[in-house]
Amino acid sequence: MFRNIPTITRNLLLINIVVFLATLALSNQIHLTEYGNLHFFLASDFHLYQLVTYQFLHADFWHIFCNMFALWMFGCVIERVWGPQKFLIYYLVCGIGAGLCQEAVQYIEYVSQGLSTLSDDDLTPFTVATNMGDIHVPVGWYLNQLGTIGASGAVYGILLAFGMTFPNEHIFVFPLPIPIKAKWFICIYAAIELFAAYGSTGDHVAHMAHLGGMLFGLLLILYWRRHPANFNISSGRQFFENMKRSFDARRGSQTTQQPNNQTTRQTGYGPTREDDMEYNRQKQERQAEVDAILDKIRKSGYDSLTKEEKQRLFEASRER
Repeated sequence: MFRNIPTITRNLLLINIVVFLATLALSNQIHLTEYGNLHFFLASDFHLYQLVTYQFLHADFWHIFCNMFALWMFGCVIERVWGPQKFLIYYLVCGIGAGLCQEAVQYIEYVSQGLSTLSDDDLTPFTVATNMGDIHVPVGWYLNQLGTIGASGAVYGILLAFGMTFPNEHIFVFPLPIPIKAKWFICIYAAIELFAAYGSTGDHVAHMAHLGGMLFGLLLILYWRRHPANFNISSGRQFFENMKRSFDARRGSQTTQQPNNQTTRQTGYGPTREDDMEYNRQKQERQAEVDAILDKIRKSGYDSLTKEEKQRLFEASRER
């Protein structure tokens, strides 16, 4: 099963699962979440690397299951269309962006609660409501308790990418009895998160981080669309152009090692000039076919493709 999953998506799944199991196995010796979770940037336990490490930590089984299921379901599709390098950049940008948004929300709460006026060792003026009543705590201790974990921000960015790349693709969403278009699915999810961010308190869910992942994903996609030379998302051709350059570079190094094509033909070893011309002709035809399919996706959406066209696009993404 894992062999059929694209490289980056597969590695992300494995890393998250391994880290989760290590967190459980080492819980009595070392608490990985204390070091890897994203602390508030004014807390003494904050480190810059936590903007990355927090994305690979999860609170419980259902937390990691939901995130990894969505990563597998939508990440496989996006990576095959975009290619591994672009997909990894997008994933990390969304995750880091989600963390930055969560930090911004925590800073707003930090100021609104008046904590910015207190010193780290001031006990009396600051109280925390608990199940056992109000308690007085040092501000520094309290700030170190503000932490964020989970891949949800990056996963929400992938959901957005799927909705923008295949807006008219129909997907099933529980508990709706009928499939809905991906673009409406993304809008509904974003609305739910926005409502939850403002309407719920104390649920220990970083709703603004989810929205932050989608926001940074949207900004990156719009940037790529405005600068098609840098990972052209509107047509997806950059992936295949990178493949072509890689092949030409390897072919060029092989040609340098051989004196010339005429010598090759006389000795009977290696490709002839006619073979090269035929190969290039077939390669151009395949590229033209893929370009036509990608243009069709841009104009009419992924669900407008025939079964043969979807299969051809999938095969092209694996020809590396």
